[in-house]
Amino acid sequence: MAAYDRVKFALVPALALTLAGCGINSVPAAEENAKAKWADVQNQYQRRADLIPNLVATVKAAGAQEKEILTEVTQARASATQVRVTGDDLTDPAKMAAFQRAQGAVTISLQRLQEAYPELRSQGNYTTLMSQLEGTENRITVARNDYNQAVQSYNTTIRTFPDAVGAKIFYGAKPIVPFEATTPGAETAPKVNF
Repeated sequence: MAAYDRVKFALVPALALTLAGCGINSVPAAEENAKAKWADVQNQYQRRADLIPNLVATVKAAGAQEKEILTEVTQARASATQVRVTGDDLTDPAKMAAFQRAQGAVTISLQRLQEAYPELRSQGNYTTLMSQLEGTENRITVARNDYNQAVQSYNTTIRTFPDAVGAKIFYGAKPIVPFEATTPGAETAPKVNF
């Protein structure tokens, strides 16, 4: 019996080493890594879905405010050029009042433009939007690449000896599908319309 116990104690570490070499820990670790990387891909898509409509709305709102001010200045200038006073009209109070109102409207709209000038930022907002769009698409690309690398590592792990033994026997592991653009037009970033 003493010899049997010695053999038994010698087999336990050898069996543990054999099991450790069969992917007992490496297969689930690689699988969880691939799943985490896929969650990162989904997170980046969600970030894009949340961020872009808000950015576009902000840019549209700023652009609308600026458009309103510039339209007002343009209309006031056009109205002012239509009111003409000749030398003979200098004695007509109604024509002089109309001329002064038209010129006053230009002055008021220009003052409004001057007051709003530090706040006019549609160009900066467009620049920010473009930067955010580019950054978002880059984040998605990085997340997809990281996912595909994790999938490649996992798939290699479950197909190579000795991990393949444990992968099949203990986990029934199957290859994970890497990210591929399958949607028609997926290779093109979404269009932003104003």
